[in-house]
Amino acid sequence: MLKAYDEQLRTDAETPGAVSVSRHGPLRLITFDGGRGFISYQDLDGADEAGIEALVAAAVAHFDADPAIEEVEWKTRGHDVAPGLHEILVRHGFAPEDPESIMVGEARLLAVDVPLPDGVGLRSITSAEDVRAAGIMQDGVFGSPTSEGRLEDLVRRLAAGESEMWVAEADGEIVSAGRLDPVAGTEFAGIWGGATLASWRGRGIYRALTAARARTAIALGKRYIHSDSTEFSRPILERSGLIKVGTTTPYVRRFD
Repeated sequence: MLKAYDEQLRTDAETPGAVSVSRHGPLRLITFDGGRGFISYQDLDGADEAGIEALVAAAVAHFDADPAIEEVEWKTRGHDVAPGLHEILVRHGFAPEDPESIMVGEARLLAVDVPLPDGVGLRSITSAEDVRAAGIMQDGVFGSPTSEGRLEDLVRRLAAGESEMWVAEADGEIVSAGRLDPVAGTEFAGIWGGATLASWRGRGIYRALTAARARTAIALGKRYIHSDSTEFSRPILERSGLIKVGTTTPYVRRFD
């Protein structure tokens, strides 16, 4: 499954909705709406420490030349051969965030019936009002600032059929939310942004939300589900049959 992940996802399939994609050696330098940059690659072509230093410097210069860029993420994977990458990224102003588990598994293992607590219902959303409410809830759970540009981009992607957003509600309040991103041209769909209010955790809501997304993935002909999971969601996905195949750590550089 890790081989399928590397071969199918670490390509342009990884970044739907990109405004632009530039290449520098093995790097893909991606720009998204909302002033976001993203750096990824399948591997670093066997670069030694000096070669990696040059790649990082070139990536920083690329995004530094765009005044609209507010922050850039360099996505690392724990199984890559990348001598000195951590130290080089830090020297160039990137700060590591919490590592996450790369989870991969069969969609059919997640598409199960999960009972919901009384008064809780699931539905998919597309309207800007609903997406904004879900985004604010998710940002509150993750402790992140709300980006209007990111929310506008998500509304556009939902309207274009590039993503699907599901929420769980109780008494008109969104208590859990998560996104499904089918990856065109691959066997994969990603589940992202899963968040549940603390007072509603431990009741099966997140698992039911995941099952709903998995059923959609299967209907679209996808075999695998993948996700970069926090320690909150990893045990739930493991109980459903997904496997931790590696780790990923985002390094973020914010531009003044």
